[in-house]
Amino acid sequence: MSARGAGAGPDGAPSRRALLPALGALSAFGPISMDVYLPALPALGRDLSAGDAVVQVTLSACLIGLALGQLLWGPISDRYGRRVPMLWAIAGFALASIACAAAPTVGALIAARLLQGVCGSAGMAIGRAVVHDVYEGSAAIGAYATLMAISGVAPVLAPLLGGALLTVTDWRGVFVALAAIGVALLLTAALCVPETLPRAERTTGGLGSDLRGLAAALSNGPFMVFAVTLSLTTCGFFTYLQMSSFVLQDEFGIDAQGFALVFAVNAVGIVLGTRLSRRLAAHGHGRRLVVWTLSIGTIAAAALLLSALLHAALPWLLAPLFLLVAAHGVNNPTLTGLSLARIAHGAGSASAVLGTLAALLGALVPPLLSGNGVSAVLMASTMLVATAAALVVLATAGRRAART
Repeated sequence: MSARGAGAGPDGAPSRRALLPALGALSAFGPISMDVYLPALPALGRDLSAGDAVVQVTLSACLIGLALGQLLWGPISDRYGRRVPMLWAIAGFALASIACAAAPTVGALIAARLLQGVCGSAGMAIGRAVVHDVYEGSAAIGAYATLMAISGVAPVLAPLLGGALLTVTDWRGVFVALAAIGVALLLTAALCVPETLPRAERTTGGLGSDLRGLAAALSNGPFMVFAVTLSLTTCGFFTYLQMSSFVLQDEFGIDAQGFALVFAVNAVGIVLGTRLSRRLAAHGHGRRLVVWTLSIGTIAAAALLLSALLHAALPWLLAPLFLLVAAHGVNNPTLTGLSLARIAHGAGSASAVLGTLAALLGALVPPLLSGNGVSAVLMASTMLVATAAALVVLATAGRRAART
């Protein structure tokens, strides 16, 4: 059986056709809110009389909200169902976006950005839980691949959207546009996302029950093997996101348009990776597929590091980088499906643990390593260590997890 059928409507088909695109959009709008105003950062700093370091805290606040907010919404969705908390969170996102637009000081903007991230994280945590409710087996991995295909291009589209908006408005107008997007997504969720968690399967007991749900996920050995593997691969991907602009523009001298083109090509690699994940997962090769892609990724990361050490021409850097990014498109949905398949109850809490571990590791490691500056060697070596470590975890402990 490939789908559980919960919340899919009487015959399953109509709701399911609309459900995945809606969940993909809801999973993407949090990351989009993270990056959409990147082109406006210099002007924002001038308007609010804030230095570059303080302005960057507005990015960090949103990212922290996206990571930790999942620990809030996952258990809440296990207790009250998926639909109502998601609708409240989207409405909160729209209001937080208005607060960002109206922020009189950078401190107020940081607080509003934190709230924006917390609310935006609901689409990520609850979206995965909805897929767990409705699909199972290879169909679940295919569904996660669809979500990844949509949300994976968000970091590429967001700065482009922000740049386009800045031709007709200022940074405050960008946040007004995000509020409008929030309203549109609220309507989308209301129309396309049904309740998928029956009342009989919801948790009770308040905060204590929520904490027990999180603890149950953390103590689930097979789940944690895949969750840690996903966190390590995500760390490698975030290293690319956070360091590649400095490496390609400062070290290799390509301009902003060239960097956008490289980013777009690599985004195509993510989409191709998700298609490969969806196709091969249908044959029950999920874990084996990740082992192969991590092996290829480790070789690609080693080639990337060698190119950096030898100061090779740019194409020798871009080719292995493309393979690494495309591999994440395979690994993310496959590992998500493999991990949540080990969860019988409390999928919201497990989804929260999965998302928070990946987001925190990916968000904290690259900046901590960049204290003395960013280089191609640093980017490549970090991606190599993260990918090789993920392969070691999955190869040594993943076989037992796959049998559980």
